[in-house]
Amino acid sequence: MNDLSVFPVTKKWPAQHPERLQLYSLPTPNGVKASIMLEETGLPYEVHLVSFDTNDQMTPEFLSISPNNKIPAILDPQGPDGKPLSLFESGAILIYLADKSKQFIPQDPAGRYETIQWLMFQMGGIGPMFGQLGFFNKFAGKDYEDKRPRDRYVAEAKRLLGVLDRRLEGRSWVMGDAYTIADIAIFPWVRNLIGFYEAGELVGIADFPNVTRVLDAFVARPAVAKGLDIPKRN
Repeated sequence: MNDLSVFPVTKKWPAQHPERLQLYSLPTPNGVKASIMLEETGLPYEVHLVSFDTNDQMTPEFLSISPNNKIPAILDPQGPDGKPLSLFESGAILIYLADKSKQFIPQDPAGRYETIQWLMFQMGGIGPMFGQLGFFNKFAGKDYEDKRPRDRYVAEAKRLLGVLDRRLEGRSWVMGDAYTIADIAIFPWVRNLIGFYEAGELVGIADFPNVTRVLDAFVARPAVAKGLDIPKRN
């Protein structure tokens, strides 16, 4: 078994089960991508809460595996060639776990790249835009008298939802009948937009029936329901 003690992150978050994949996270839309994926695949893992309240994400230990100080991050004791591997960036983690488990990504090259393109759609569009809209609608941005920044993100969020809704027309999931990492990436953000960010009415979510239909199917999955609450906040 590989010795994880050489990784500084394990000094702050000791591994009780060093043979398992280690997850460092928080239940945010990006964080739950990893926990949902781990629950869906059945890969054994150990979870560690990275508390923003105490700035855990800025500690040298966490930065040693996530230099961009963002969650989630993982440390796999059985990485490629049997050597430990640490990864940050939720999209990269989803691809890695899909390849490791051989689940939730098509095995044919064309299907694989089409799935990755929709993963990138979330990483480059839905995540950043929905996050900015959340700031301007729920947090400090709501106090700005000038509503043009908020309205800019509302318009872009609607456009992205339209792209997604058209893609889902006549489909069970983003890739058709197959549930993939594209869905695991996208739908925690849709859920957050209309739930935590309280922006459903603002973006006219009722105008995107395919999105809400697939969101309902997503949150009904047992692994999703469990993963959305991992790790538990203190």
